[in-house]
Amino acid sequence: MANKYKGLPVYHPRFWPTWAGIGVLRLLALLPYRLILLAGPTAGRLYARFLPKRKEIARINIDLCFPEKPEAWRAQLLRDSFDSLGASLLEAPLAWWGAPRRISRLAHVRGLEHLQQALESNKGVLLLSAHMNSPEFGNRLLLSLQPFMGMYRPSNNPVLEKVIAGARSKWSQGIIPRDNVRGLIRALRKGHAVWYAVDQNTNRKQSVFVNFFGIPASTNSATARLAKVSGAVVVPFRAVRRKDGRGHDLLLEKAWEDYPSGDLEADTQRVNDLVEKWVRETPEQYMWIHRRFRTRPQRSDPRLYPVD
Repeated sequence: MANKYKGLPVYHPRFWPTWAGIGVLRLLALLPYRLILLAGPTAGRLYARFLPKRKEIARINIDLCFPEKPEAWRAQLLRDSFDSLGASLLEAPLAWWGAPRRISRLAHVRGLEHLQQALESNKGVLLLSAHMNSPEFGNRLLLSLQPFMGMYRPSNNPVLEKVIAGARSKWSQGIIPRDNVRGLIRALRKGHAVWYAVDQNTNRKQSVFVNFFGIPASTNSATARLAKVSGAVVVPFRAVRRKDGRGHDLLLEKAWEDYPSGDLEADTQRVNDLVEKWVRETPEQYMWIHRRFRTRPQRSDPRLYPVD
């Protein structure tokens, strides 16, 4: 798809609404954190109201993943997930522009030694994560304690790319566009840690079909392939929003042993098993709005999302 913004300078009148929106985001970054949490449910419900297709996707995903749960339980999870999503949306500006001192007070880490020990090996580290809450905020909290790099999806809007990518770069060791595989391998071979999430649907050419909540899911197999090519170790990482309103728990696990094993399907299943475990522990904090099961094992299989 052609980029409709190609060639336009960032201060072109067409981008003035974008600049105004960024001004609003900068103001949101000044809000007290507890106010962000209080406003989160309202923001999430507005998101669901104005983007009903995303709400329907989330409902379908929850029904697919928790068929054994009562309908009332699944309906409550749907509401709770959008409350959490709203908080994540409001946390993002704080991640981009929050003062370091303020950010550090909201970071509560467990297992940082696992990442530090892995870095000491100089092999590079794949900081394996998932779309739990806002990756933006969780990453910024961890960056207040330990430098690393991150993968990201560039924006077609040059204003958003300039401002948001600039903010991300300011706090990290660098950011790598998600399609720059060579850049990722180069960073790992230099001994860097790179944040990396593979829990979204992947096109058929790049995927392995392994189970996620018992459903065959098109899953990016790059974790094992990157670890093999670069020699990097895998350290799982997730951020969990605390119920006491004092920020997030940053949970780092031991580096994976015997990985990759040489069995690409088993190695990819291990990734999905990890993410599923995390989701079952805090299902309301998972981003259910992505079409996780969009690509079907057989092209003739019926679609799971009527809004495809």
